Amino acid sequence: MIRIAKPPRLHGTLTVPGDKSISHRGLILAGLASGRSSLRGLSSGKDVASTQRVLRQLGVEMIPGRGGELLVLGKGAAGLKEPESVLHCGNSGTTARLMAGVLARQRFFSVLTGDASLRARPMARVVKPLREMGARIWGRQGDTKLPLAIQGGRLRGIRYELPVASAQVKTCLLFAGLGARGETEIFEPAPSRDHTERLFSWLGLPLQKEGLRIRLRPAEVPAFQLEVPGDFSSAAYFFALGALHGNAQIEIRGVNLNPTRTAFLRVLERMGARVQVSLLRQEPEPVGDVVVQSSRLRNVPVSLEEIPGMIDEIPLLAVVATQAQGTFELRGAAELRVKESDRLHAIVTQLRKMGVAIEELPDGFRGEGGAPLRGAVVNAGPDHRIAMALAVAGSVAEGETVLHGERWVAISFPEFFDLLRQIGGTAQ
Repeated sequence: MIRIAKPPRLHGTLTVPGDKSISHRGLILAGLASGRSSLRGLSSGKDVASTQRVLRQLGVEMIPGRGGELLVLGKGAAGLKEPESVLHCGNSGTTARLMAGVLARQRFFSVLTGDASLRARPMARVVKPLREMGARIWGRQGDTKLPLAIQGGRLRGIRYELPVASAQVKTCLLFAGLGARGETEIFEPAPSRDHTERLFSWLGLPLQKEGLRIRLRPAEVPAFQLEVPGDFSSAAYFFALGALHGNAQIEIRGVNLNPTRTAFLRVLERMGARVQVSLLRQEPEPVGDVVVQSSRLRNVPVSLEEIPGMIDEIPLLAVVATQAQGTFELRGAAELRVKESDRLHAIVTQLRKMGVAIEELPDGFRGEGGAPLRGAVVNAGPDHRIAMALAVAGSVAEGETVLHGERWVAISFPEFFDLLRQIGGTAQ
């Protein structure tokens, strides 16, 4: 439990932890590379620690270096070893889905599992295409849930159309395709996060992307040096605070500005947020500094095409929408019902406790903005993103908010409350 109140002022400059999505992908690529790779600025969250733990069980050595550097001694495509025990992915769906693609091409047996929350999340979306590539995979509930037992072997490239836009499924197939016979061809119904494609191209791997079509030929991964930028989804909570609080100016330095991730910031700007962006570099990802100041916000439409680019920030957008003027409605986010919690139900239920008019829809929410939030006793359940969204709500609400479930922020952003206090926030 933590107590949060609205501070008189929120001012400061912050650096958020490394991008979680890039950290997962960078670690896995380094494990598959031949030779020593160097990664700096990795996410400090438990999800990325799960990926490190799984790779170590597969024989990948990791040596902490100076200044936050991690040296990864890659084993090459065929150098991973059969694990002696079950590979536990904790709460990390990214770890489970991406590693399924890696393990499907290994010539040994392995089992992936996770905590109770992860064991309830859907896995058929990776099982089906991997089986089409020749993988042998079995799981609970008709091979749709963890634990997954994988007897790896030689795969073949396939042509696959994703039923829904999913960066995790796409990346799973690309990792599998690196070791498959022939070409792997993937079609997306809409753009999703393209961190994998950017990293593959940056490393010189034979990937071609034309619109929503991706083609990959098998290849070996070279060793590399990677500086992971700040995580946009982590920074988004402070962007929202800067815009919502009446006396705020918050700068986030060195944050990832990949356009497939920044839909939330673009929506915030359309709502009238005072935002200043300074681009620092472009490769392998665009990175920059962002300043957000107190703003008068008005609700605007959010298109279905924007949803994949802000899927992690939608609970936070619900908080912002309740405090902006005018009606709001968001649709097309049914994916949130199968995350660490049913995020649509969770955020609507908890915001209602704080006195605002918001209605739950099958694939989103709607309501009338402009009514002030009131402090209340709220519960994030086992969900880090709900916990941080409610902490933002509590930081702009009248009166004290008592937040239960705050410990779950450690999944992705263990420094969250420390940084909140650093800029003047109240969290005790």
